[in-house]
Amino acid sequence: MMNFADRLIDAIRKKKSCVCVGLDPRLDLIPQEIVHQYDIFDYDINIQAGYVIRDFCNAVIDAVADDAVAVKPQSAFFEQYGWPGVQALEQIVNYAQQKGLLVILDVKRSDIASTAEAYAKAFFKGRDISADAITVNPYLGMDSLEPFIKLCTDEGKGLFVLVKTSNPGSKDFQDALLQDNRKLYELVAEKVGQAGQKLVGKEGYSSIGAVVGATFPQEAETIRKLMPKTIFLVPGYGAQGAKAEDLKDYFNTDGLGVIINASRSIIFAGAKSTNWQGEIKKAAKEMKEEIGRVTRKA
Repeated sequence: MMNFADRLIDAIRKKKSCVCVGLDPRLDLIPQEIVHQYDIFDYDINIQAGYVIRDFCNAVIDAVADDAVAVKPQSAFFEQYGWPGVQALEQIVNYAQQKGLLVILDVKRSDIASTAEAYAKAFFKGRDISADAITVNPYLGMDSLEPFIKLCTDEGKGLFVLVKTSNPGSKDFQDALLQDNRKLYELVAEKVGQAGQKLVGKEGYSSIGAVVGATFPQEAETIRKLMPKTIFLVPGYGAQGAKAEDLKDYFNTDGLGVIINASRSIIFAGAKSTNWQGEIKKAAKEMKEEIGRVTRKA
């Protein structure tokens, strides 16, 4: 099985893009033409909602497939509808992979021992779902990551570990000062970077990546120095306020090492348009071009 980081870098080079599209479906923003197909709220909201979010996300995938290298379904938006939502998620993951997109499943799981192993198997080797990578939370300690890392090694999968998240409240804990005057996120970055050494592929990047929010560009420069062989998954672009010009310090000098995620600004770009799928495609293409100009300068 090909190293996940190598697969991602290969996709970035082929498409000249580091765009990742977050799939966070909301019923109140999904085009009515899809909603009305299933008479939602007329029968069983969970079952009907599952159909609606499946069809919408598949349409988004079709629209962005030429310009994105990955999609990132946020599992909570599917899990809230019970088994119909989970079933929709399984179908969407499979559809995205059929369309040649890598799937980063945003689950932010964490636990220890057998429970962490069960989580890893559920998302990497499940009967109906097998994501290319998942997000994980390291705050139970490095032993909580070991079962995930083992499956990454055995199955060619990837991890994106929370290091510095994009929300304002991340400062509450992640910026806490340690006794040596480092911040907590710097310690996490160092530990994750060290753990990733064993999974560095032929392209020089590790399959153990890091989530580093686009809303903290000054911190990104510090984190990049601590994690030179790590691919950053960068949320916060678009609706959360980060712009392409904020991203320069996230990239390595080779113009690689980054995948930028946008969710609402892409998938709901056509929320008020009859040509909503065309507007989604346009938004993904514009994002690719904007980031491409920064990448060439990096």
